[in-house]
Amino acid sequence: MRRRTTLPLTVLIAPAVLVTLTACTGPDRPPAADTAAALADGLASGDLAALTVTATTSAIPQQVLDEVTEPLRAAAEEAGAAPAVEVAEVTERPEAEGEEPAADVTLAWSWPLDAERTWEYTTSTELGWVPPGEDAGPDDVGTWEVHWEPDLLVPELVATDRLEIETVAPDRGDLLDVDGEPLVTERDVWRIGIDKTRLDPPAYDEQSRALAELVGLDPDEYAARVEAAGDKAYVEAITIRKDRETSGVDFTAGDARTIRGVNVLADTMELAPTSTFARPVLGRSGDATAEIIEDSDGAIQAGDTVGLSGLQAAYDAELRGAPGLVVNVVDTDGEVLREAYRAEAVHGADVATAFDPALQTLAEDVLSDVEPASALVAIRPSTGDVLAAASGPGSEGWSTATLGQYAPGSTFKVAGALALMRAGVFPEDTVSCPETRTVDGRTYSNVPGYPASATGEVPFSTAFAHSCNTAFIGAGDALETGALADAAADLGLVAEPSVGAAAFLGEVPTSDGGATARAEAMIGQGQVLASPLGMATVAASVAAGEQVEPRIVREVVAADGGPSSSAAPSGSASPSASPSSAGEPAGTADGLTETEAADLRDLMAGVVTDGSASALADVPAVVGAKTGTAQYGDGSRQHAWMLAITDDDLAVAVFVEDGEYGSTTAGPLMGSFLTGR
Repeated sequence: MRRRTTLPLTVLIAPAVLVTLTACTGPDRPPAADTAAALADGLASGDLAALTVTATTSAIPQQVLDEVTEPLRAAAEEAGAAPAVEVAEVTERPEAEGEEPAADVTLAWSWPLDAERTWEYTTSTELGWVPPGEDAGPDDVGTWEVHWEPDLLVPELVATDRLEIETVAPDRGDLLDVDGEPLVTERDVWRIGIDKTRLDPPAYDEQSRALAELVGLDPDEYAARVEAAGDKAYVEAITIRKDRETSGVDFTAGDARTIRGVNVLADTMELAPTSTFARPVLGRSGDATAEIIEDSDGAIQAGDTVGLSGLQAAYDAELRGAPGLVVNVVDTDGEVLREAYRAEAVHGADVATAFDPALQTLAEDVLSDVEPASALVAIRPSTGDVLAAASGPGSEGWSTATLGQYAPGSTFKVAGALALMRAGVFPEDTVSCPETRTVDGRTYSNVPGYPASATGEVPFSTAFAHSCNTAFIGAGDALETGALADAAADLGLVAEPSVGAAAFLGEVPTSDGGATARAEAMIGQGQVLASPLGMATVAASVAAGEQVEPRIVREVVAADGGPSSSAAPSGSASPSASPSSAGEPAGTADGLTETEAADLRDLMAGVVTDGSASALADVPAVVGAKTGTAQYGDGSRQHAWMLAITDDDLAVAVFVEDGEYGSTTAGPLMGSFLTGR
């Protein structure tokens, strides 16, 4: 306990009378608790004007208070909160003969450093009673003065110490593959750019253009950036992977180093296995933009790494974690002397996806030479895991696989067949498959080259195997309104999927739009829309014997390895991709049954053994398929589709936006994928 001593310097901050006489601890003496309360208020507000303070050095207490607490007050203001100082204890010492009264005060401090973390500690000081002087007025009873030392503000603080707040960045979480292995994780990269300190000004333009031409940038634009930067600036041109095999560029860091003025810096970035790997779905991360910083309400600072698109953006809050905070005690040169407070960073959670790296890479390789927009989606029926969701180069960065909205053509006859079986039309039943059928003045025909042997009165299984449009249109007249939409929903074509990522599965009209609309819906055209993910889900449901709910994200895994949350993204970057619809198909009460699925599997098997997907007959493990061709635009162009299921727990959809037929355009791609596994 500090004993009061004679102090060589007294700083008078305010008039001697501090409070009114509300109580007495001695003759006409106010209680020390009143001055302690005023001290706490002054320290919290940052204003000592109402106090008498005695210091042992030439330091000015108000100035020291301002300088020491400035970073703490700034943090509290940023957090939208105010610091608090409370009197924890006041103990007036027993009066001793020949000594003035004294009291010991303990203060409890509370500094909000951000929205979630508060630094709390206690300090102590001494109050000494100063009786009135000889020239005091009749109402002057004396005052309690505060003994000032720097450690009144922070424990163990000395006169030359100040504080600084340091942010400790958390480790960003990884995107994991279906086996829980890192998929998007920190990988080594080279940052390549012009270092202007290595060049004389006349050489800026020539060397900048040489580097731009090597890395594929616009020479004029990059040269202008270099010219506009400061004389000592490093102007980055490109970042490439150190791994030559996955860099995706036709030059090396060594090539760049041959250009005078180029500096190559080693760094790491959160990257997928390759530059193209599921990029439209996984997205990318990078430095926070000014807009993201502004919208974060202080949670994100300049220089922070955040998700900018795809899953990286949708799950950014989980992946990013929370930064740590350290309050350092520093000397006059800014050197850190010790830590006064530390709140550890909360490292980001991992987001476990369903991607199988081998299958995703294979799918992208299969589509690599397809010029129109294209997609290949593979689902594991037993779990709903989306093992691959590849969009070809013709998609130009758009996730055709998960967001595309296209007429599914005859692949939709899987849903039509389910609706018809529920209405009493079974595989062995006879249906009429004429060469043409006219509905409300519009004539529908079968695909060119449709075998004549499969026309006329044929088993429903034959009509399905060869994809007879006229048979489905004719039989569809018997369906009740909404039956086709219900069947599609039971096969997984729902309007609001919960896949853990932005996705569209399908949309099927629930209302009766007339004879023509019914006819077109039965052959997967008109107002019927589906994505490759949606049609892969249909195939997966048939294989599984129940409605499959596809999932791209399986779970969010906390940094300690435990489950953190469901697969629902917390960010705003994953809006629903579903268009508005004329009704929500709810499906049937019992959903898809195993018996129904078994009949559908038999129908799809016939497409391989006797029908339009016979090219897959020799592909190992294939047990069923369905082709599809959908006219679009003015009717002269066609979407090409194919579905397939295997006996080793796989359902696949292949789509090409502009092709010939499902069997001739999508079929070979399907064959390449299934044989390449």
